[in-house]
Amino acid sequence: MRKNYKIKKTISVKHFISEFGENFSEHMKERLLDLEVRCVLTRKEEENILDIKHVEHTKYDCPSGKGSKEYAYGEFTVIDGTLYFSEKCLENDDVMQSPITDVIYNSLSSTDMISDENNSLKKVDDSNIDSVIDSILSVCPDVSQRYLDIVKEMTSHSENKLLSTLYTKAYH
Repeated sequence: MRKNYKIKKTISVKHFISEFGENFSEHMKERLLDLEVRCVLTRKEEENILDIKHVEHTKYDCPSGKGSKEYAYGEFTVIDGTLYFSEKCLENDDVMQSPITDVIYNSLSSTDMISDENNSLKKVDDSNIDSVIDSILSVCPDVSQRYLDIVKEMTSHSENKLLSTLYTKAYH
């Protein structure tokens, strides 16, 4: 039976873990959650291939000197419940691959590797998840105070609405 729904193009790390993390160890889930505040995951047509980007979509000057683009700090691919880190990320008019992607990819062992004509993937597991996450966090900027204020305000509105709804249902 064909699934007839539109996939979410941008998801949180929590959503990623709930969607794909059934076979991930607790340590891998905890380390992935370290990306939650700073990073968001985006995907195109393939629901299991996700690029790692900053939540504020910060732009950087292109090395070519032509404009600015957002960084993709890497790309996760999940195949049969196993997490992989891709050699290449999505690059287009708005996104360029961060230099950290090559550093991370080259640091991973080649023993658990998958390749096709477009890309190579290396397995991420308990033995290397710390290095992957620490490397991303070493270059991915903290979020701005403005961003934190917006999130706090949105969260407080959600809590107030929930409390109001609960009060209304309980006493009316």
